[in-house]
Amino acid sequence: MGTARDEPDRNDPSIGTLGEDSLVAGVLDRYPSAPWLTVGPGDDAAVLDLTGPLAGPVVACTDTLVEGQDFRRDWSTARDIGIKVAAQNFADVAAMGGRPHTLLVSLTTPADVPASWANEMADGLVAECARAGAVVAGGDVSAGSEIVVTGTALGTLAGPRAVLRSQARAGDVVAVTEGSGRSAAGWALLRAFGGVAVGDLEPALSALVREHRAPVPPYEAGVEAALAGANAMIDTSDGLVRDAARIAHASGVVLDLDPTALAPTPDLLSAASALGISAQEAQDWVLTGGEDHALLACFPPSAPVPPSFRAIGVVRDGEPGVWVDGRPFSGEGGWRHWS
Repeated sequence: MGTARDEPDRNDPSIGTLGEDSLVAGVLDRYPSAPWLTVGPGDDAAVLDLTGPLAGPVVACTDTLVEGQDFRRDWSTARDIGIKVAAQNFADVAAMGGRPHTLLVSLTTPADVPASWANEMADGLVAECARAGAVVAGGDVSAGSEIVVTGTALGTLAGPRAVLRSQARAGDVVAVTEGSGRSAAGWALLRAFGGVAVGDLEPALSALVREHRAPVPPYEAGVEAALAGANAMIDTSDGLVRDAARIAHASGVVLDLDPTALAPTPDLLSAASALGISAQEAQDWVLTGGEDHALLACFPPSAPVPPSFRAIGVVRDGEPGVWVDGRPFSGEGGWRHWS
């Protein structure tokens, strides 16, 4: 992996030089259509035909990425950032038990950013939309002092009801999809080695960096959990313990997690070794690392836990919160804005 931010290309005009209309036209040419997109990008608004397989309650969410806060251009390509903004939004749809189908994207950018950057970001959006079974329906562009990308996703519930954070019950099995700690490990590797040197890492460690730059949420697992009868579910974008605590407080229960079920995987231990840190710190990535976009769900004892999930604990009555190894978790617990 080389550095994500390349030297300026004199043949590549800046966004300010190209102008809004030409920029938008170039980006829109990259977006495919879909049967439900009656009026697609390029008009004042999109028109969706949510009948047939898309009929049902609509799930809507939004998420924002800010340069310097959520990404760095010398660490992430424009394509990575497009993937990331789509993935963060679609993961929230999946966490409600929905299937994502449509994305709206707004871009704020300084004038000196190359136009090719916006085109490459659009390519990332298209790639992740294709993986999720969705399309970009439109958006907006504006000028600003830093790059800000906001996505708004729409989806349709797979089952008769949304899977909320507030319905976990004592006796439920707590389960999570794979991937906890991988993004945090990738971020630690980037901080230690930078965007250039990570290309010299062994493949397993380079994969951790890739997952931090461009996450791969398990969208279909959200549908599987909803259809299996999950009582509660959440996307672990802010860390496993922090988001488990959100379920606990919303439901008025304790989520008691088994640390042996959350032991760091071999690639996380390899990353810890490469960084000269302890296995306990690798365990902390699993418990508190954010931006994994795994799905954490609570299933009634009578419900089958789908194969994409693995059991990591149980729900108990008690003062709402998260326990690890039978004791209340006392650490920070995950990502916090403004900290």
